[in-house]
Amino acid sequence: MSGASAAVQHDDQTQLRRDADAITALGVTGVQARLVTSDGRNLTATSGVASVATRRPVPRNGHFRIASVTKAFVATVILQLAGDGRISLDDTVERWLPGVVHGNGNDGRAITIRQLLQHTSGIHDDYPDYTSAEDFYRHRYDTYSPEQIVARAMRHRPDFQPGKEWRYSNTGYALLGMIIQRVTGHPWHEEVKDRIVRPLGLRHTFWPGTSPTLPQPHAETYQRFKPGGPLVDVTKQVSLAGNGEAGLVSTTADLNRFFRALLGGRLLPPAQLTQMKHTIPVGKEFEPLMPGARDGLGLFSRPLSCGGRYWGHEGGDSGWISAVGVTADGRRSVTVSLSGAIAESADQVLRVVQAESKLIDDALCPAPNAGRMRH
Repeated sequence: MSGASAAVQHDDQTQLRRDADAITALGVTGVQARLVTSDGRNLTATSGVASVATRRPVPRNGHFRIASVTKAFVATVILQLAGDGRISLDDTVERWLPGVVHGNGNDGRAITIRQLLQHTSGIHDDYPDYTSAEDFYRHRYDTYSPEQIVARAMRHRPDFQPGKEWRYSNTGYALLGMIIQRVTGHPWHEEVKDRIVRPLGLRHTFWPGTSPTLPQPHAETYQRFKPGGPLVDVTKQVSLAGNGEAGLVSTTADLNRFFRALLGGRLLPPAQLTQMKHTIPVGKEFEPLMPGARDGLGLFSRPLSCGGRYWGHEGGDSGWISAVGVTADGRRSVTVSLSGAIAESADQVLRVVQAESKLIDDALCPAPNAGRMRH
């Protein structure tokens, strides 16, 4: 490595560590981040602790629940099926799941697969959640089938007519998981494993099913259910709804590999990747959290401070927050996992998300020249 290259790498490493420390300074208990540079170098940074009890350090490649980042995997499978000619993105939900989306103004005949992918279906979300520490301990091993999740949504009228607005919908991705099973005869997570995980060698990416534990190494994650309340270790639980909208476990290295392969054209034919990257603006409620974001099909794009845009996805679940960003050519990527993201107010959530977004932007906008830090 030349002196200039070594200096740039040092700048990248220093900035990554500085940005990780800025996140834990906001009260997040642990952070791990991994940047893959255009020439394939892996740079990692950790901050905080993996356990507030033992104060052990955060592992550099710990397992974590990736929550809604799962949606990018599910969308990729759907687009592969479209590329194979087995489905069309303009197929209605009713075609594949007759009678499932109906009642209270919901109509599967008027909703397409594309609208499910792009959060424009109008289907209302009614997801189970924990309301207190007692509620968590009572229900942390409960599971919900996709049919149960969809049935909860059908108790409500749609938020808007299909295609008329944008609103993030977990239920839409539960329906996509059901469509994958109807088309292939296999659960969505098996298709993810066969079509993505195995071909890419993602050895630490899997669907845990009803197991409440994570493999070692991993950080513990925590939650406060009310401001000033006790800090509750919420690491050991079954994902309330791991039906395609969430549910996978992974690592920073595996997520970088997946998104680099996806944006690099290794998982989808050009026509399907182009459709995946056709974006629309996100709704007003998301704009403060993701300024300038646009939504594709299982991918978000966001502006970079150095020009252009990057692609990726974010997720959050019971103290976990994760995010992935990759440049448009798929050559430079970063993944960050936050554990114990104990945000007790909307303002605190916004500050944490802004610090996470800054880490991604700094990582994807390389140092302009050796020895000079950005920002």
